Amino acid sequence: MNTILFDLDGTLAPFQQDEFINAYFGLLVKKLTPMGYHGDQLIQALWKGVSAMIKNDGSYTNRQVFWKVFTQELGAQALALESILDSFYTQEFDAVRSVLRGNPDRSGMLRALREKGYQLVLATNPIFPAAALETRLRWVGLASSDFQYVTDYENSRHSKPNPDYYRDILTAVDRQGGDCLMIGNNPVDDMSAGEVGMALFLVTDCIENPEHLPVNQFPHGSFAELEMMLEGLPAC
Repeated sequence: MNTILFDLDGTLAPFQQDEFINAYFGLLVKKLTPMGYHGDQLIQALWKGVSAMIKNDGSYTNRQVFWKVFTQELGAQALALESILDSFYTQEFDAVRSVLRGNPDRSGMLRALREKGYQLVLATNPIFPAAALETRLRWVGLASSDFQYVTDYENSRHSKPNPDYYRDILTAVDRQGGDCLMIGNNPVDDMSAGEVGMALFLVTDCIENPEHLPVNQFPHGSFAELEMMLEGLPAC
């Protein structure tokens, strides 16, 4: 094994997904309502755009799929919101860090892995632009430069739990499934990496498991237990 993939939300960044969504949508509606968008209509358009990205068959980038659906819901003029949202993700969105549990700093852990020779990938579901990822990474002492590859909605054509999302990563970083370990907090989205031959670890601190699927089928444990495991990895 020479490559480690990390999920972000609920894994590197410890928070519950529903708390994150509530805080995020609240700030976004506050930002866009003065521009004439109704809150419920806006959220519905966002969810439809996200759903389209999750179902993306690879014909277009996730960004293209999102904005096509989003503007179908809100009108072509909504395309002008893209630059406004990029600004939102670098500014107001930072307040969502209030949902974070504790004040974790993951920089030392990742630095140690890089020093051992491991290639690191941020394998977060690519339904956000890069600006939103940079903000969330800062919450845990990281930046995209800490990874050799980061998936976002501009460079991705599939989403979790589609195994093609992981196949795309393998192509991008020139690795085989057996070279990789995928670490995440969702037994469906993240553990589907096993379908392409990746080793798995399910972090249970902020597990996202709405269907209450059994987790004993996967190597699993707390983030502290994960850190101990990673500390014990040999250099590669």
